[in-house]
Amino acid sequence: MSKSIKPQTLIFSKGYDPHLSEGAAFPPVFRTSTFLFKNAQEGKRAFEIAYGLSPKKEGEIPALIYTRVNNPNVEMVEDRVVAWDGMESAALFASGMGAIASTCLTFLRPGDTLLFSDPVYGGTEALFRHVLPQFQIKTVPFAAGATKAEIEKLASDQRNVRVVYMESPANPTIVLNDLQAGREVADALSTPERKVLLMVDNTFMGPIFSQPKKFGADVVLYSATKFIGGHSDLVAGVAMGSQQLIDQIKVTRTLLGSNSDPETAWLILRSLGTLQIRMEKQQENARKIVDLLREHPKVERVAYPGLPEMGERQVELFRKQSTGPGSLISFCVKGGEAEAFRVLDAVREFKLAVSLGGVETLIEHPGTMTHSDMTKDEQARAGITENMIRISVGLEDVDDLVEDLRKALDLV
Repeated sequence: MSKSIKPQTLIFSKGYDPHLSEGAAFPPVFRTSTFLFKNAQEGKRAFEIAYGLSPKKEGEIPALIYTRVNNPNVEMVEDRVVAWDGMESAALFASGMGAIASTCLTFLRPGDTLLFSDPVYGGTEALFRHVLPQFQIKTVPFAAGATKAEIEKLASDQRNVRVVYMESPANPTIVLNDLQAGREVADALSTPERKVLLMVDNTFMGPIFSQPKKFGADVVLYSATKFIGGHSDLVAGVAMGSQQLIDQIKVTRTLLGSNSDPETAWLILRSLGTLQIRMEKQQENARKIVDLLREHPKVERVAYPGLPEMGERQVELFRKQSTGPGSLISFCVKGGEAEAFRVLDAVREFKLAVSLGGVETLIEHPGTMTHSDMTKDEQARAGITENMIRISVGLEDVDDLVEDLRKALDLV
């Protein structure tokens, strides 16, 4: 297939031959637990690859074994979802945390160190601060938006750094991380025997407005529950990278049983066709809500990629790393938790719920909801305040959203 074909076209055909499925225009759901081998040798070779006993040869397509290992619907998603990121391979998981945890456990060992931008998604935060250390894996946070020099200074005091992990923009502060700085620090810490990996959670921007591979990311991670699924009706995760790295991650996925199921994969296939137009429209709506927030007297500050008030360096990173600001907004009302709750309880068109990236507009309070597992000191260091509210803008009529939020803010 021609390399000039755009991702929006590619995702309608890649990885599926209708004539292998009775000519069905859209892939059927392959709801089966196990698959038949043509012969014993095919079965032997399939298991060699699945358990990492022998590497996959170039161009080799392993036989299907068992839906915990591989499934046609899952493989179709993996073939298609890389189109925007330009990655070589992908692995689909039962959740975003399944993707993150399985990827980390693939490459980290007792005695290793992981450096991570702070804050990150609450589940990731808990994994890094509370779970990995139980396996003698040291996890060290650095402030989101840190410069190369700041990360280098922190890294110089650490031993056996194996992973530099960045979430950009940071959840929920919307601070962009310097991906190129992360790559350069990782390279400086690498040895000929062991490369330090740069992992980037790109969930907030999504593949439409940011492609971390361009800045040296080895593994790009997504909660596919969010924009990729896009309808708040599924839970899934994706890890993308080189064929070599993803093959290793898939072995871990097989052993941990964190693979996605065929029905979920089918729903993602349904969603991929509208991913780009959904995200572009959500971004358009978000810009108008940002305009309201910036002028409303009851709003203390607004966090949104590219805004001058984010700071000169953040604006520079936005222009360098992104083609658009996306549809996630954080803002602080004047006051504290009580004032923030007043807004949350007053809106009618905004749905009070965690998660993001769905077709409906969601609003939540990070300090007591998504990031409540952090201590008050950890929240303060990460910039998560009692008066902070996070919005994921959906596809409702934006004039209705603006008026609804204006009325709620007027009550503060």
